[in-house]
Amino acid sequence: MDMSQKNPDAVAIAILAKAPLAGLAKTRLASELGPEGAAALQARFIERTVDTARRAATGPITLWVAPDREHPVFQTLSALLGVRLERQPEGDLGERMRVALAGGPTLVIGTDCPALTADHLRAAADVLRSGVDAVVIPVEDGGYALIGLGRPEPRLFADMTWGTPTVMAETRRRLTRLGLTWREPARLWDVDTIADLERMRSEGLASLMG
Repeated sequence: MDMSQKNPDAVAIAILAKAPLAGLAKTRLASELGPEGAAALQARFIERTVDTARRAATGPITLWVAPDREHPVFQTLSALLGVRLERQPEGDLGERMRVALAGGPTLVIGTDCPALTADHLRAAADVLRSGVDAVVIPVEDGGYALIGLGRPEPRLFADMTWGTPTVMAETRRRLTRLGLTWREPARLWDVDTIADLERMRSEGLASLMG
């Protein structure tokens, strides 16, 4: 029996994570960090995100991994912390999030927003517990670091142009069109570019740089 069955107030956390493999993870940072350095940063991001989710303690945690579950970082987190591992399905980001949100109340996050804290996750879970349909934490580049739903709503994710500055604006339009209520309890930033590495240093996150 999982935590969501034991605790009707549980809000699950689904973490989407690419394996920290050179040439696969954080490729836009490889010119600064090198392929191996970018992969090492991704490994630290995954570990930090799982730790943040565990400290939030809102409900069961699932690490949705790609391309498979065999990477040592994934296996270690599962063995030591009891984190459930699932392989991400085929398809675009929207399809992967749709599958991760197919159960009960769930928050979906990635691993590239080190500014996301346990308090942010608890606040987002409380939004869903209050009866609001959705919760979203936008990021400065026009996307979002977190989306949570009380029940599945595939139309939020179908045929979206991901990775563009219009994702959050289009998500708001869809939420409105579908008649869903939502809250945006914070606005954060994520790490995609070399300039973001300097921001990590200035924001007190230099330890993640290795």
